[in-house]
Amino acid sequence: MQFQQLSTATSVATVTHHHHQTLLFTTATNSSSSMPLFFSSIVSRTASTRSLLMSTSHSAKTRLRGVVFDMDGTLTVPAIDFAAMYRAVLGEHEYNRIKAQNPSGIDILHEIENWTPQKQRKAFETIADYERQGLDRLQIMPGAAELCDRLDSKKIRRGLITRNVKSAVDLFQERFGITFSPALSREFRPYKPDPGPLLHICSVWDVPPNEVIMVGDSLKDDVACGKRAGAHTCLLDQTGRYDSPEYANVEHKPDLKVTSLAEVYSILEVNFDLSP
Repeated sequence: MQFQQLSTATSVATVTHHHHQTLLFTTATNSSSSMPLFFSSIVSRTASTRSLLMSTSHSAKTRLRGVVFDMDGTLTVPAIDFAAMYRAVLGEHEYNRIKAQNPSGIDILHEIENWTPQKQRKAFETIADYERQGLDRLQIMPGAAELCDRLDSKKIRRGLITRNVKSAVDLFQERFGITFSPALSREFRPYKPDPGPLLHICSVWDVPPNEVIMVGDSLKDDVACGKRAGAHTCLLDQTGRYDSPEYANVEHKPDLKVTSLAEVYSILEVNFDLSP
């Protein structure tokens, strides 16, 4: 069980049950009271919890004015075999060596940026081939359209940052009728995990980073980008892979974590004042 502090009186606990998580609200009790703790929590539930949550929903919350999404594996169903891609680019031995040194994952674009032009060109051709295969299987992530609709209803800005190419972003927006502004692809430099793309979006919006949240499925790209920019971060971890001990000591950890996009709006409402 992991707790995230919401205010001095209210906290939210994330309890993992097999493949899903449940948010539990807990409130502090008066240890000096003679009333048994269990009975006290029952009789005070309506009055105490309601008043505490109401107080949390107003001035105690941080304002949130914009949400920036990753694309592959966040807004779209995972369709690219990144491990196979990295092996094809790096070779098996080099892949295993780099992976052992980088618990958060391999930054393939960083690894090849100092290669010779000829070797780099071949690497990008391999990467592009895997990305094209992914486009052939392109599907929108369950809950993505509904989440965007709910953010729109609150007039919350929506942006996108991906390490994929612009043509993939254009295809996604055209096929599913959802647009993001700005929508930054690999052609924008520097790319994630550098904070530059997120800071650029904040500048275009004229919104400070601490009023923006980055939502993505990668610790090494999305969470690192958000943290370095000074924004809030939400990790989408559908399978619980980041609960593994190998990720316990990574440099950048998310502020929030969900197992599906269907959970995002509710957890944003709990933790933030959603106002444009």
